[in-house]
Amino acid sequence: MTIPGHPDRAVTDPIGLIVDLVVAVERQLEPGRIRAVVAGVAGGRSKSRRLAAHLAEHPRVLTDGRSPAPRAVGDLLIALRAAGAQTVSPPCCTACGRPMRTLQRRGQDWYCWNCGRPQPQPCAACGNTRQVATRDRAGRPRCGKCPDTDGRDPVAVVGALIAELDPQAERETVSDAVRRSAPGPSYQRKLAWALESHPALLTGDGHLAPHPAILKLIDLLHESGIAGIVRPSCPVCHRVVRIDKPLNGQRVCRMCISHSRIEECSGCGARREPATRDEQGRPVCPNCLVSDPANLETCINCGRRKVVDTRTPVGPLCQSCPALPTATCSICGEKKPCGISRTTGRPWCLDCQRRSAPCSACGGVAAVVSGTLDQPLCLDCTVPEVWHTCPTCSDPDYPHPGQCARCLINRRLNELLGPPSDALHPGLEALRNDIATTEHPLTAKRWLNKPSVSPVLADLAAGRRALTHEALDELPDSPPLAHLRQVLVGVGALPERDEYMVRLERFLTGLLAFQQDTEQRKVLHRYAIWHLLRRLRRRNNGSPVTPQQFSSARQRTHAAVAFLNWLATHDLTLETCRQADLDRWLTDDSATYRHTAGHFIRWARTNKLTTVHVPAVRWNGPTQPLDAEQRWDVARRLLHDDTLKPEDRLAGLLLLLYAQGPSAIHRLTIEDIEVGAREVHLHLGDAPVRLPEPVAALARAVAANRKDHATIGALAPSPWLFPGGQPGRPISTTQLTQRLNQLGIRPNQARSTALFQLATEIPAAILARTLGIHTDVAVAWQRLSAGDWATYAAEVSRRSR
Repeated sequence: MTIPGHPDRAVTDPIGLIVDLVVAVERQLEPGRIRAVVAGVAGGRSKSRRLAAHLAEHPRVLTDGRSPAPRAVGDLLIALRAAGAQTVSPPCCTACGRPMRTLQRRGQDWYCWNCGRPQPQPCAACGNTRQVATRDRAGRPRCGKCPDTDGRDPVAVVGALIAELDPQAERETVSDAVRRSAPGPSYQRKLAWALESHPALLTGDGHLAPHPAILKLIDLLHESGIAGIVRPSCPVCHRVVRIDKPLNGQRVCRMCISHSRIEECSGCGARREPATRDEQGRPVCPNCLVSDPANLETCINCGRRKVVDTRTPVGPLCQSCPALPTATCSICGEKKPCGISRTTGRPWCLDCQRRSAPCSACGGVAAVVSGTLDQPLCLDCTVPEVWHTCPTCSDPDYPHPGQCARCLINRRLNELLGPPSDALHPGLEALRNDIATTEHPLTAKRWLNKPSVSPVLADLAAGRRALTHEALDELPDSPPLAHLRQVLVGVGALPERDEYMVRLERFLTGLLAFQQDTEQRKVLHRYAIWHLLRRLRRRNNGSPVTPQQFSSARQRTHAAVAFLNWLATHDLTLETCRQADLDRWLTDDSATYRHTAGHFIRWARTNKLTTVHVPAVRWNGPTQPLDAEQRWDVARRLLHDDTLKPEDRLAGLLLLLYAQGPSAIHRLTIEDIEVGAREVHLHLGDAPVRLPEPVAALARAVAANRKDHATIGALAPSPWLFPGGQPGRPISTTQLTQRLNQLGIRPNQARSTALFQLATEIPAAILARTLGIHTDVAVAWQRLSAGDWATYAAEVSRRSR
């Protein structure tokens, strides 16, 4: 049997594929009944895809019922038989082959009750080989005739142990806690044995609990206020949180479990806990999973295939679409989630939006636009809403009743800023004009309605808050506030300033003020203010601080604090710390920022604050594999695939062909491109690079059609080659990296491959001048690739012939 439809149908339409496979075998059931059964068994997206893939690869299981197969296949066979299927086989036992109405499973094999029950084992008490009924306190098997009972009430045993810690503890409180944590008598007995053999579990050693019920018992006793009960901390991160995940013989928190499972994502290269694995078993992070084109779904509101933000009983909604309000549908009369028809201005539900029927007026079969279920009307026969113009501005292009978007935005501006007057601050008046004349008024209206934006604008207009950077700094830092600040800068209401430098200074001031130890605060002040911050200002020489520089300085400061706190915990200082202590810290599981703190330790040694030393990590070549073939495959796709966005194609080609990382690409301006009549030159370094076709055509298109993604306060035209979402700012390196990842490009690996290849063909001096990299970097790559001048000279001589 062949798989019907597209070979990827198990991913795009798993339910439909399963129904088609069953219909091809079963003739007794109607397709609608089969679809209902399949939908009830298939479950979520992941389970339905696995079920469809297995049935497509092994269709014979529908007629012979034999495993190995996933549990969902057996459930589907049982459900189909219960629905009246005759040709579809019930699941059959792997051992004896008998048909089954229920099944037990070992791996992917199905067994009946007789064949699937556990094998008999010798009883630890009587020695007879029988079925295992229970296990004793040592974990050995016991038969039904030899249970391990000591005749004591387990609740009373636990109560006696707790009474030793708190004689005032009420017996009813303890008994209730034991029964709530371990409902069954056998589980209560195991709990009593564990506490009896290790009473310290109740006083801080709960991370060694052999049963999760002990942790629940500790929480219940602690909430009841019983003295002497100590909630255990996570043995890895030392936080007093819920610890119920086993790891290396201990119970740890969910965060430490997540850290122990960190792997490098096969899609974006980020080190995260995998959400799933691909067909080759490689890890896939949550971001790559939800943004995978195969996992996008059609939004029931806007009809676009996007990432699912909310699942409703009637279907998925994307992030841009709010939940539909419940109203009475004007066609079917049922109370459901409804949208508003642009033609009639009345609510209609999603089912009616998809319904087609013969029109009661013209008789043609078409989409139902108005009328009722008994007398449907098509679009041509529907009487449009009488009101077609905006009641405020009489805009004839407005397609549906009510105020137009521009009138709504002006009304909202009047509510926040007041009516236009000379008393309004000139900067806010410029903001009002920019918002009122924006190209996307609905987007601007949604932005004005945000709870983090509207109160601030109202306070600025009323004079309750001064229109200055210092006044905005008093508010809690948040992304919406940062965007509002940049909008005010874009319209000229606020002067431009180095935001990342201000954020860094504010972060360091708060961090130093939080330090309680005077000597530690002095050391951190010398390191953070007089070394990191001073060196950063000297290197930038007036240029704004980049996000990478801000993150690096903040991480190094956190690393210094972590190392000094570790020293204080172990009664050490920088002066008394010895190399053996430093080695102990480097191997301590509780230590954080171990590699980053090496910068602080080397600084402290240079300033004679300590004698210990951590050598700097020298670069010895790329750590990720270089795949030149994959690099050229992606480059060819970017050169010739017109369905991709031109700016994404150009950014990817600059990375693959000219070894420009995201941090260099996002800083390119329109002045870096010289567009001539025949040639296009790009300034990456001191010497311009002539772009060949079709890269030159892409550069011309991007330079001519670039558009700021910001709706309000954007500069026109934008000076950046790749504008970003904030006014007057380029695209962020994070956003650019995500867009490159969606093209199948891993920036670090791709840039290393490109540099390696270029270093084998071009001398280091020319490589540094053309690509804008440091000469030492170019020399290091040339040595790594074994390139030299002779190779380059021979290549040039061949070109000239």
